[in-house]
Amino acid sequence: MNDYLIITDSSCDLPDSLVQELELTVLPLAFIMDGRTYRNWPDNREMSPGEFYNKQREGLMATTNAVNVGEASDAMEAVLKQDKDVLVLGFSSGLSTTYNSFKIAADELAEKYPSRRIYTVDTLCASLGQGMFVYQAAKLRREGKSLEEVRDWAEANKLRQCHWFTVNDLFFLKKGGRVSAATAVVGTMLQIKPVLHVDDEGHLINVAKARGRKASLTALVDKVGELAEDPAGQTMFISNSDCAEDAQYVADEIKKRYGTKEIIINSIGPVIGAHTGPGCVALFFMGKHR
Repeated sequence: MNDYLIITDSSCDLPDSLVQELELTVLPLAFIMDGRTYRNWPDNREMSPGEFYNKQREGLMATTNAVNVGEASDAMEAVLKQDKDVLVLGFSSGLSTTYNSFKIAADELAEKYPSRRIYTVDTLCASLGQGMFVYQAAKLRREGKSLEEVRDWAEANKLRQCHWFTVNDLFFLKKGGRVSAATAVVGTMLQIKPVLHVDDEGHLINVAKARGRKASLTALVDKVGELAEDPAGQTMFISNSDCAEDAQYVADEIKKRYGTKEIIINSIGPVIGAHTGPGCVALFFMGKHR
């Protein structure tokens, strides 16, 4: 009974091919670069990730805007007008006000459409971690699970979505307040690479340090052994900001070590990339806990 649609936002970083295949509605977030506002569509129609990261390397900075209540309401109402119900899986409230906008809009629309079901879930996820979560929920929908079944599954499993990532340049984390200026300077000099994750409240947490790029990538692979449930049988996701070879290295090591057969790799879009900069590799998988 597919009498409902899943709505998310473009911080999920899902490939457009999967967005189309899974019949998802993806609301594009905005980013501002060089005085112009762009929308981060899944098909990259306004700016490709490659172009975005080249601009960052040239010294251009980007800022981002969350989805506002009006935009969230318009996206949901377009589905409701099709006589379908809505399940929203939104960007972590620990990183953005986007989910709160969806929640406010949902409460308002519930009064306007009293006969329709409108549910929202704060995924506490980001980038392809959010994408993986949406992918899993959409697969359940395609298998015939009801709206309530998928909503309940989402609430029960969101804290099993493991997010682990590292960056090559500490400048962007310093700019976002994730590391201090002193840590950024010393870390850059000593080739120290942070290993971070997203915690149970949906916040970015600096967990460990690795000496050199290869060691930081290996640290991501090690986390699969520590935390993953059935690593051989699940679909994992890897996102990267213009460093596809490093993402492929992580994928190859996971397949070699754990027998994982399916790993989906995609670019980190400009909305997330504004805060990571080029050179970020992020790994997402289902675990016992985060």
